[in-house]
Amino acid sequence: MKKRAALLLADGTRFDGEGIGYDALALGEAVFYTGMTGYEEALTDPSYAGQLLTFTYPMIGNYGVSASAAQRERACVAGAVIKRIARHPSHYASTGDLVTWLDEQRVPTLIGVDTRALTIALREHGTIRAALAVGDGAIAKMEAALVPYARETSTVGLVADVATRQVRTLYADASGPHVVIIDCGVKRAIVRELATLGARLTVVPYSVTREEILERRPDAIVISPGPGDPADVPETIATLSGLLGEIPLFGVCLGHQLLALACGAKTFKLPYGHRGGNQPVKDLRSGAVLVTAHNHGYAVDGSSLPAELAATMINLNDGTNEGFRHRTLPIATVQFHPEASPGPFDARHLFAEWISSLR
Repeated sequence: MKKRAALLLADGTRFDGEGIGYDALALGEAVFYTGMTGYEEALTDPSYAGQLLTFTYPMIGNYGVSASAAQRERACVAGAVIKRIARHPSHYASTGDLVTWLDEQRVPTLIGVDTRALTIALREHGTIRAALAVGDGAIAKMEAALVPYARETSTVGLVADVATRQVRTLYADASGPHVVIIDCGVKRAIVRELATLGARLTVVPYSVTREEILERRPDAIVISPGPGDPADVPETIATLSGLLGEIPLFGVCLGHQLLALACGAKTFKLPYGHRGGNQPVKDLRSGAVLVTAHNHGYAVDGSSLPAELAATMINLNDGTNEGFRHRTLPIATVQFHPEASPGPFDARHLFAEWISSLR
């Protein structure tokens, strides 16, 4: 049986359509994803925690779902908006259809709306808080719930919601360097990429202390991507500040921002955010332009980088900082996702170059 559903933006704009799954009301930042494929990876990407994800491509779900594509064991988005969803997928690796999966994952989903018009609204307004309601009861409560939520700015709790709570040892028999991953919302693709390069891995919670990391005697540390404002995880910033100069550090996306704060730089909220699989980034060292995968709403203020940090990459769309390195210490970062998933492979070599530098 079809049920009503709606998306209400904080500026009053409303989109009505059909809902999938159980009745629910979800609050989050309304954002959009531009990829033609990669919907399962996006829905399970921890960086999308707390967000209502609109897919700009008109048909989603045509190749079904497969656990091998998922970046976490569960969906991470607050909700999803889709123009048309494929109920009968076709792909050799598919283990089910997206409609059933969204229902099982309890992701409030709105379909049948003009996602082109919604994307234009988000592009013009910038990131905006919104409410997604499935079912008549949820729709009736939508406006009252959105009013106080729209006034909030905090993202506290998003990292804690998606990060591991336990220490995990992976690929213990590998012959490469021992890499500790500080999990702020790490994707399986990052783990897979490091493992392919021969690293022994230990995944630790974002709240780990400097002493707990040093006890494990790692050769290097990766600070993972994750959701929200980097200033909302001060415990991770404090840990990184204590590790500067002790162990090689590599920050990815949120990890890039956290390392910047630990080194004395500043971050700020982007008016629109960077999302999708087609962000052009220029490597300032080689002059090469990489097409990269992004998903972040905050950025490092390039003008605030201390003298000991050198910018290594910039975004060609808006000139924002996309990476830096320390001039004397083994510290490097990138704002985007070298592991893609979903996205282009232009930047995948960065993990290999970093691992090689440890030997």
